[in-house]
Amino acid sequence: MRTTLILGGTTEAGWLAQAVAEAGWPALLSYAGRVANPRAQPVPVHIGGFGGPEGLAAFLQSNGIGQVIDATHPFAARISRNALQACALAEVPLCAFERAAWTAAPQDNWTHVPDIAGAAAALDGPGKRVFLAIGRQHLADFAHLAQHRFLTRLVDAPARDFPLPNAEIVVARGPFRLEDDIDLMRAHGTELLVAKNAGGAGAEAKIVASRSLGIPVIMIDRPGLPERPVRRTVAEVMDWLHARLGV
Repeated sequence: MRTTLILGGTTEAGWLAQAVAEAGWPALLSYAGRVANPRAQPVPVHIGGFGGPEGLAAFLQSNGIGQVIDATHPFAARISRNALQACALAEVPLCAFERAAWTAAPQDNWTHVPDIAGAAAALDGPGKRVFLAIGRQHLADFAHLAQHRFLTRLVDAPARDFPLPNAEIVVARGPFRLEDDIDLMRAHGTELLVAKNAGGAGAEAKIVASRSLGIPVIMIDRPGLPERPVRRTVAEVMDWLHARLGV
């Protein structure tokens, strides 16, 4: 039975790795390496990049990979595009394990923007207390907006060159509870939330908290990707793997 490569970095990737391990199927879980201390996993782990589409294609061929599950973050567009190209080059089937996007409820006040630059542009106004819930990778894009008091939440402690001059930093790992996010936003006096439309339950508490508190949201829409097979749940991905593996 050939190995399944799971491109990870999400809670769902860990759930899938557990399900595959319990089924007794060989698998390898890959992380890009942006988190200093990733959770322990029930399958072997590869940490680091592959060297673009060609490097990943070579990795698939040299390691006997039979199929790839792209369970990366919905905003990891480069990795997803590379995976599509690599699988085409290596003639290895790919399936995406992708969370459904969040949708606004009637009482929500969302402003949609297409990308990080659009979110930064939307903040070009009077100073507010802003919960900047976008992870650490793009914080520098907001460094020039010194009129705002930012709240950020990171998985790892920030480096000395943390780019935001006027920020409160919370180090925590999700999933987060609704009551905790309500307390956090109240304590910070949050007036505006900036979030990526990551979807899923693990990070949804801040969206529901904003709804409960009447806080507007600048919602960064997902990047577009080429057409690919998509499954939304562990069970659906396992069904796809059953069909592939013939077990």
